[in-house]
Amino acid sequence: MKRSWIVGTALVALAAGLLSWGYTTRDENSGVNITAVGSTALQPLVEAAGEDYANSHNGVFINVQGGGTGTGLAQVQAGAVDLGNSDMFAEEKSGIDAKKLVDHRVAVVGIAPMLNKKAGVDNLTQQQLIDVFTGKVKNWKEVGGNDLPVVLVNRVEGSGTRATFEQWGLKGAKSADAQEQDSSGMARSIVSTTPGAISYASFAYLDKSIAVPKLDGVKATNDNVVNGDWPIWSYEHVYTKGEPKPEVQAFLDSIMSEKIQTTLVPQLGYISIHDMQIHRDVDGKITSVK
Repeated sequence: MKRSWIVGTALVALAAGLLSWGYTTRDENSGVNITAVGSTALQPLVEAAGEDYANSHNGVFINVQGGGTGTGLAQVQAGAVDLGNSDMFAEEKSGIDAKKLVDHRVAVVGIAPMLNKKAGVDNLTQQQLIDVFTGKVKNWKEVGGNDLPVVLVNRVEGSGTRATFEQWGLKGAKSADAQEQDSSGMARSIVSTTPGAISYASFAYLDKSIAVPKLDGVKATNDNVVNGDWPIWSYEHVYTKGEPKPEVQAFLDSIMSEKIQTTLVPQLGYISIHDMQIHRDVDGKITSVK
């Protein structure tokens, strides 16, 4: 009995000693752990790219979480995570000191209004779109559609998709108060089953269950985002606090690689950053990409 007690005590002492030297009982902690938090719109791409990267780099673990653009920017600024995923420029988010962050733009996402098919509208001018979302137009017959009340479905306040839609689709106007949904998938589901409903979502969520109107005669397509004809789009940003550590930079380089940009990016409904023919800065100034 005494011998067993001595052996047990020795094992406890050995474990304590190992911990004091920086070891843990979890093998994964001896490798590289990278944590990304933020935009749910960007989450699928970072998750898929992270899985691809980890599969070819033994000992690397990529942990990706949502939480929204605001959370991602706040946590990366605080140094709590390695990567902050955002649908917005950091300069556009209150409480964020963009000077402390480094912007890595990894993709582009197009956003479009989506209607219930019974609305009977296949084209809107941008002013009509603004009037619909600000409550001036209350029935679809006022813009050439069927005699149905307009039912607004918004994304939650603070959503990067909502911020982009209001800035570039509504020219800075704020949408009227309406029901709010925290995901594009739920917004699409409600629009598809509610006569007269309208919302908005990234191109990846647009399907045959809803109608997507042209805007001033322009279709919501990747090509029209790339050449600048479609105005409602945003960069997908990954922010780091200062210059990233080498292991984090290596993962970011993989996202920007030809392999990821030509396969995962289009497969998941994004537009490759390398395909863009225009550049838009934080102030909205458009320049051609040479």
